[in-house]
Amino acid sequence: MTALRTRRVTTGRLTQQITETGTDGEPVVFVHGNVSSSAFWHTTLTALPDPYRAIAVDLRGFGGTDPLPVDATRGLRDYADDLAELLTALDIDRAHLVGWSMGGGVVTQFLRDHPAAVRSLTLVNPVSPYGFGGTHGADGTLNSEDGAGSGGGTANPDFVRLLAEGDLGEDSPLSPRSVLAACYVKPPLRPEHEDAYVAAMLTTRLGDDHYPGDSTESAAWPGIAPGTRGVLNCLAPIHFRVDDLHLIDPKPPVLWIRGEDDVIVSDTSMFDLAHLGALGAVPGWDGTPAQPMLAQTRRVLDRYAAAGGTVREVAVADAGHAVHIERPEEFGKALLEVLSA
Repeated sequence: MTALRTRRVTTGRLTQQITETGTDGEPVVFVHGNVSSSAFWHTTLTALPDPYRAIAVDLRGFGGTDPLPVDATRGLRDYADDLAELLTALDIDRAHLVGWSMGGGVVTQFLRDHPAAVRSLTLVNPVSPYGFGGTHGADGTLNSEDGAGSGGGTANPDFVRLLAEGDLGEDSPLSPRSVLAACYVKPPLRPEHEDAYVAAMLTTRLGDDHYPGDSTESAAWPGIAPGTRGVLNCLAPIHFRVDDLHLIDPKPPVLWIRGEDDVIVSDTSMFDLAHLGALGAVPGWDGTPAQPMLAQTRRVLDRYAAAGGTVREVAVADAGHAVHIERPEEFGKALLEVLSA
């Protein structure tokens, strides 16, 4: 197995922790999702062949990177700008970018802002280009002007509490370990490095400036709207929207790879309050439709392809939200194909 090295890199914005396989080769940069860290990429890094230089970064407020506050009014740009500064500090002009879940949104925002710096883009079960929650239709129409149904107020308070307590068990269905086993991967799979992944989840900084963020009241169902600070608010559709990728130039190749049984990023997401309302799990549901997350991503990527970009969608059967962990061989094969395109 390839040896991994972890170090901290100081940039003009903050000091970021990275894990890498070396300093030579064509750079491939991996960006993790919400409530996780670069640890979720470690097995992927070790499997990448020698011609490539694998680098996984901890986003601000996760892992070993500085816990600077997140300005949610900028969408995911705090994270994307951090990534740009990291590449500059590492003297990397162009890189292949791989983003999982929220990290998919981060690398998509980076692509939108710096298209010439991206060799290829791989999206692994990515957040919708219209954010998470609060929209309907393939075109990402807001359910309410204030983004009701998205943002910091949508987090389960018991999950946040158990994160704060550093819970390592699974007595509660909302403990980090239980959520990992039930939602990050498709049951009954238990990941080989489960303890390391739980530890990574527990590095998540908590509070209004971090996870989940602040929130406001709303007159629209379900009565909560996004605030301006923290992680879940930077994913709110009033702050994050990258549906104009077809306008960028140049257009690097894009791989969209996902688990078919993902319960987090889905057209029927178990984390979307509108879908939960339809199931009777959130009181007072008024008929607000669920967010069609996959249809929204497909629409944006179809427009990208129609404008001259190359897009490949790979749906992996019997896999959930962490397809790179659940089906490493299939993931690795698809990744190498886009890296060599």
